[in-house]
Amino acid sequence: MAYDIVVIGAGPAGLTAAIYARRAAKSVLVLEAVSYGGQIINTPDIENYPAAAHISGFDFATKLYEQAKALGAEIVFEKAVDIRDGGSEKTVVTTKNEYPCKAVIIATGSANRKLGIEDEDKLVGRGVSYCATCDGAFYRKKRVAVVGGGNTALEDALYLADIAEKVYLIHRRDSFRGEEQTAAALRERENVEFVLNSNVTKLIAEKKLTAVEVTDKSGAVSVIEVNGLFVAVGRIPENQNFSAVIELDESGYAAADESCRTRTPGVFVAGDNRTKEVRQLVTAAADGAVAATEAVKYISTI
Repeated sequence: MAYDIVVIGAGPAGLTAAIYARRAAKSVLVLEAVSYGGQIINTPDIENYPAAAHISGFDFATKLYEQAKALGAEIVFEKAVDIRDGGSEKTVVTTKNEYPCKAVIIATGSANRKLGIEDEDKLVGRGVSYCATCDGAFYRKKRVAVVGGGNTALEDALYLADIAEKVYLIHRRDSFRGEEQTAAALRERENVEFVLNSNVTKLIAEKKLTAVEVTDKSGAVSVIEVNGLFVAVGRIPENQNFSAVIELDESGYAAADESCRTRTPGVFVAGDNRTKEVRQLVTAAADGAVAATEAVKYISTI
């Protein structure tokens, strides 16, 4: 069977794309390698999505999944590993099958780059977070730490400085890769303390995170009491399998503007794996809607 549109990824962008494509009466197959929902499924409480003041990431993802299914989208749990461009017909190759279609929407998202220390995964949602703007409000008047030295880490620390009682900025070097203007703004904040030439080497917790162990370049070990740890050491966009049909920037993100079109006609990209300034739940959904609309327009021309 040839589908009108194959969507790769069942996160918020991919499922929104499926909803919009089905509402346009197109046949849709969604391919997902792991489980529906993407990164948002690990968020205990979403507070920044319009008209949903409080909803868990799992419940949000489940509602989105059920909505797409109810509209007739077919969802198959297989990992897509390649896209073959045949002009007016594309073929999405998975580890098990091949699916011909007219258009493809790549919505594979990006994975958080982790510290790689013991209990990191176990403490996600219980003190460990990868998104300050998503979870920062839960740490109002509390003590937090940010790990990283790029723009995201600096911006996260500045954002949290307006919320938390104390912010520790932990970086493995003595200087930052991020913008000096942001670093200078942080130096002016009385509740921000830099912990440089240091790595987080251990997470200390009972039911929730209570402290982090930090080791500096000399080998000296110290313990910092915190309620939250925000990891901002980069993300890994999941685009490499499709580099034959999409252009990637130096960080591996798919080059596409707000139209979500790529260099290959009929191939679109939506969500956190796309080059963009803001990566939030609401922008992922917006990308999904745009990509589906553009895919429908493309199909009408072939």
